[in-house]
Amino acid sequence: MSETTVKPAQGKLGVMVVGLGAVTTTFITGVLMARKGLTKPVGSMTQYDRIRVGEGADKKYLKYNEIAPIADLNDIVFAAWDVYPANAYESAINAEVLKEKDINPVREELEAIKPLTAAFDHNYAKRLDGDNVKTGTRWELVEQLREDIRKFKADNNLDRVVVLWAASTEVYVPVDENVHYKLSDLEAAMKADDKEHIAPSMCYAYAALVEGAPFIMGAPNTTVDIPAMWELAEKTKMPIAGKDFKTGQTLVKSGFAPIIGTRCLGLSGWFSTNILGNRDGLVLDEPANFRTKEVSKLSTLESILVPEEQPDLYTNYYHKVRINYYPPRNDNKEGWDNIDIFGWMGYPMQIKINFLCRDSILAAPLCLDLVLLSDLAARAGRYGIQYFLSFFLKSPMHDYTKDEVPVNHLFQQYVMLKNAIREMGGYKADELID
Repeated sequence: MSETTVKPAQGKLGVMVVGLGAVTTTFITGVLMARKGLTKPVGSMTQYDRIRVGEGADKKYLKYNEIAPIADLNDIVFAAWDVYPANAYESAINAEVLKEKDINPVREELEAIKPLTAAFDHNYAKRLDGDNVKTGTRWELVEQLREDIRKFKADNNLDRVVVLWAASTEVYVPVDENVHYKLSDLEAAMKADDKEHIAPSMCYAYAALVEGAPFIMGAPNTTVDIPAMWELAEKTKMPIAGKDFKTGQTLVKSGFAPIIGTRCLGLSGWFSTNILGNRDGLVLDEPANFRTKEVSKLSTLESILVPEEQPDLYTNYYHKVRINYYPPRNDNKEGWDNIDIFGWMGYPMQIKINFLCRDSILAAPLCLDLVLLSDLAARAGRYGIQYFLSFFLKSPMHDYTKDEVPVNHLFQQYVMLKNAIREMGGYKADELID
């Protein structure tokens, strides 16, 4: 083991979340309840997982905070932006994810979290109609968001801040080389109030990075996955991560596809469909918003079962993804996967997976892990795309300008995660991604 150069997690960590809906209120309530010893943060890698460090006689299995200095749950202070004015307690009740008995013990703390006005453009989420919003050009929105971050930091005497997007999926924004490739072009477009190419989420990301806060994109939006933002992250020496929380169906896909590939079975088709009824489902019922999600969900399989590597097994398989808005389910999402495979001598077989999951229950621990690990990365001097966080994300960021292929294979992503934690703890990254 060598000496680690990671700065300690001193002082308080501010967590500013874009969106105060089902995911965010479940995340915040769970952290506040866990701090009181009233619940367990189940599903959180940073709180439960153990990683091997050292080899041979020196081998031991340690929790993440025993390897590297991860912020303590007691040191987190929350804030949020939202288009609706309801406080975190009201939002948690309205979301109907958690029972009142699991919210009421931290009611006062939740009521104190009143959402800041949001940088919002109705054209990017036509199904949402809140009035707790900022006004101004894209550049003016950036300036207002920067002021929000500075004020939150000062008012709460915070040492550090992380900004996390847990709001709705925006309409699909195609990457435009004239706007999104250079930081100077992006800034010019913001100043020119180019509403077509500058999504509201880009304003949050820009404000966060310039204010020295890591930024995490928890939706499939075009936000930090553009070269202009990579340039800004490098300039500000800040970590960025994205995109889209890997919660239900894609988690299953990124874990199950390796079974087919490792066993050298063939794939004819993979049909995935979802039903969900929360605000996320409502927004995704709009075709332009679904397009953003579809691109994210479709990308997983093709980098795990690669036709060029096994032409006999994976040439011309059919991959389809659908999301259906179905209000009776609320936050209880149902993911159906029908997988048509073939084996010895080409004989067909089928696999059916029906995952009756709870979207926010799966997303909340991801929010915690992404926040704590992004903060750790910042203190470790890591900046730009944090590849090791791909484990938590549906559509991991990669440099497509250099034909880089994202790692979507869950177990390869886990190796990347473990190696990064080892390195930040002063240990050797001693596992290979084969």
